[in-house]
Amino acid sequence: MNMAQFSALLRRLDHATRLVSPEVATALQRRWDELPEVARTPAQVLGRRSTGCEGTHGVFPQCNFGCRPCYHSTDANRVRIDGPHTIDNVDDQMAFARSVRGPGAYAQLIGGEVSLLDPDDHAAALLAMSANGRVPMSFSHGDFDDDYLRALALGPDGKRRFEQLSFAIHIDSTMQGRRSVPRPVSEAELDGERARVAEMFQRLRRDHGITSYLAHNMTVTPDNLDEVAGVIGRNRHIGYRMFSFQPAAYLGHENRWQPGYRGFGDDDVWARVEDGAGTRLPFRALQFGDLRCNRVTWGGFVGDRYVPVLDDVDSRDLAARDRFFEAFSGPLGHGPLLGRSLRIARAVASHPSVVPAAIGVAGRFLGRAGGLRAMGGGIHPTTFVMHRFIDAADTAAAWNHLERGTVPPEELIGTVERLQACAYSMPHPEVGQMVPACVQHAVLDPIENAQLVELLPRRKATEPSADRE
Repeated sequence: MNMAQFSALLRRLDHATRLVSPEVATALQRRWDELPEVARTPAQVLGRRSTGCEGTHGVFPQCNFGCRPCYHSTDANRVRIDGPHTIDNVDDQMAFARSVRGPGAYAQLIGGEVSLLDPDDHAAALLAMSANGRVPMSFSHGDFDDDYLRALALGPDGKRRFEQLSFAIHIDSTMQGRRSVPRPVSEAELDGERARVAEMFQRLRRDHGITSYLAHNMTVTPDNLDEVAGVIGRNRHIGYRMFSFQPAAYLGHENRWQPGYRGFGDDDVWARVEDGAGTRLPFRALQFGDLRCNRVTWGGFVGDRYVPVLDDVDSRDLAARDRFFEAFSGPLGHGPLLGRSLRIARAVASHPSVVPAAIGVAGRFLGRAGGLRAMGGGIHPTTFVMHRFIDAADTAAAWNHLERGTVPPEELIGTVERLQACAYSMPHPEVGQMVPACVQHAVLDPIENAQLVELLPRRKATEPSADRE
């Protein structure tokens, strides 16, 4: 090997072991610059470890449930499911997201009901997301069976298409049309469905070695607010890795709105989540976007005890967080294992203070868990999330000011800030924008779905109606 070849090898090694590539560094800096000042806190994850989460739009708006509330526009169920349209548009959207947000972002395959897609089309859409550097997750009501899941996970030759599948499973009593419980009046009635879905994925792992990440989603209204704790308490050990709660908003299908959605606040919901977890859930140690939109606690169940990784009132944990932010930037979970390991090792070598910080966090976690003896049964990692959507009227007014570059009135400043700090956005390659999810549902979905009705009208003679008012 001559000197030129040796120098080239060193350059390749240097590039391969950088924690973040120039592409990721640029995307992170752009995302940080987009944040409003109020969101640039020491706890902020956006622009430092992540560019945010993403979702698809206009790729399969049809759903076979009737939910109250429903964030789809009134035309959503007039659009037919069309596999080529879905795959082409998912690919275009994710390619654009990659161009502005870099690789490694978590992205949801979302629209109407994902299991209405043919399993092969569903799989092709997930593979297109992965090919564009996304970590895909399918969003579903879960009312499908083993045959569909196997057809998605395995190719026609019976071989695995995926090593892991991620699903966000939305199950709650606001949903009407589920085969086993068409019109539930309580959350407890749906526990059988929650277990059935989890067991399907457990069988997939047992029979085919395909692992899964399951998130449980639940819309919260005045009717089921006091059932939140019970949902967590009864279902926390059956296989879900995340419990996510969305207080109902006046957004989407107006015919499905009901009074009283704003009769309770974020603290009311979070208190019920804490009751279900059995402990205080610190959500200020790590901030994902705007705290008026998102509260997140990462941790795990050690037996029946929930233990957060970081406590937002422990100065030692906050100092350790700061060391981690200094040492690690960008999405650590992206790419082959060897490459990730080398990048992390190089980062640790450059920031050795992260080692005692990590040891301290692990020791405090162990102490909160009850010591080594308590760890004998292992840890079930569990994340708790609350995401509050913004009402359609406020979203539209704030977005209008952002688009025009005008100064909003005082009562809209908070909404503008929340949109600027949005952690969940939809890529629009046709206009070169990443659009906040609330804007997608409040402003763009009605226009988009009206156009899709013309492009992909339902074949009424062969397709049963999915509208349920």
